[in-house]
Amino acid sequence: MDGGGVKRCSRCGEHKPRAAFASNKSMPGGLQAYCRECSAEYYRQRQEAKGKKVREKVFVPEGHKRCPQCEVVKPHSERERNTSTSDGWASYCRACRAERNRVSYFKRKYGLTEAERAALIASQRGVCCICLSAPAVHVDHCHKTGRVRGVLCFNCNSAIGLLRDDPETLNRAADYLEGNAWKPTLVAPGVYQLPS
Repeated sequence: MDGGGVKRCSRCGEHKPRAAFASNKSMPGGLQAYCRECSAEYYRQRQEAKGKKVREKVFVPEGHKRCPQCEVVKPHSERERNTSTSDGWASYCRACRAERNRVSYFKRKYGLTEAERAALIASQRGVCCICLSAPAVHVDHCHKTGRVRGVLCFNCNSAIGLLRDDPETLNRAADYLEGNAWKPTLVAPGVYQLPS
């Protein structure tokens, strides 16, 4: 340790101010042996020797943060608050966070990856399986088994959901629309005969 608040880096041999060294309470003087720049270079070399890639340090101005997914430096206004992080802002920008949440939702709820969902939509030529006209957007699944049946438009998915996924109810609805309304015949007081 040199006097006057200066320390010599044992890697590069330069004399640098104490602020150029990270703290380490187990070392004499309470500072690392290498300066911050040499420590970063040494870390990078060790990681590359293991076959790992080290992200280059990017300048981030005050009031901004780098998104690890899109790798763009964005202002805090494009992020959510997160009290569990050191700076109080979410790591991912709003757009990337929404994308990650969507991908996570399909994997968690239906067991589908983004590629599997895209393949399912492509196999339907991008249209709803029921109406064959609206774009396929909503994943439809059996509520009893959890098995994915296809991808439907919002209206068709809502319709079969409101009819409780019951094929008999759907058949009666189809008969009704074709003009064959279900009209029971009164045989005796309180006794109705169902149409065949």
